[in-house]
Amino acid sequence: MKKLIGIGLMLAMSGFAVAADEQGAVQERVDRAGTVLQEIMAAPDKGIPGDVLENAKCIAIVPGMVSAGFMVGGKHGRGVATCRTGNGWSAPAFFDVTGGSYGLQIGAQKVDLVMLIMNNNGMQHLLSSKFQLGGEAGVAAGPVGRQGTASTDVKMNAEVLTYSRAKGVFAGVDLSGASIKQDDDSTKAFYGKEVSFKDALTGQVPPPAAARTFLAGIKSATSGSAAATAH
Repeated sequence: MKKLIGIGLMLAMSGFAVAADEQGAVQERVDRAGTVLQEIMAAPDKGIPGDVLENAKCIAIVPGMVSAGFMVGGKHGRGVATCRTGNGWSAPAFFDVTGGSYGLQIGAQKVDLVMLIMNNNGMQHLLSSKFQLGGEAGVAAGPVGRQGTASTDVKMNAEVLTYSRAKGVFAGVDLSGASIKQDDDSTKAFYGKEVSFKDALTGQVPPPAAARTFLAGIKSATSGSAAATAH
C-alpha cells in the first residue's frame, strides 16, 4: 500500500512538473513574440511599412519556428495573436500553424513568422479559430521597407499579409495552404482554463499580468509605425 501511495505521489509530482514546464515554455513564447516584432520594426529600412502595420486589425506571430527539413514544406509552429479593441490590444490567443510552403527560407534553422490580418473578413476568419490561408482567407506576401506600401490590388485586398525572418533576412513570404487553429494546450497552460479564441481577441478576457511584456512589445512596435507614417 505504501509503495502504491509512493508511486501515486511520484506520478502526481511528475504531472505538476510537466505542467510547470509547459507553462514556462508558453510564457517564453509569449514574451518572445513581442520582442520579435520590436526587432523587425527596429531594423533600418527592413521592417513592415508603417501604413501597413498601422492598419492591421490583428497581429499573429510565430517566434523561432524550428525548420529542420524545411525544403519539403509542410511545417508546424505555435504562435500568439492579438487584435485591436476599444481598450488597446487584446489578451493573447494561442494558435497552431500547419502546412504551407516557406521556400524562401530553405536551409534556415529557425524562422520567425508574422501575419497581419488587414480587414474585417480576415478578422472574422481568425476569430473562427480555424481557417486556411489562401482558402477561406486571401493571403499575400507582405511589402517590406519603411517607405514601402501595399500598392498592388492583390496586397490591398488581401485579408492576411505574411512575413518571415531567418538568419537576419526579413521578407514577405507566401503562406498559401497553411492552416491555423486554436492551440488548446497553450491556452490552458497560460490561462489555467479554457478561453476561446474569440473571447480573447475581442477583449472579453482582460489581459493577464503574464501578457504585459508581450503587449508592451506590440504597443511599442505599432506606436513606432504610426510615428513613421506621420513623417
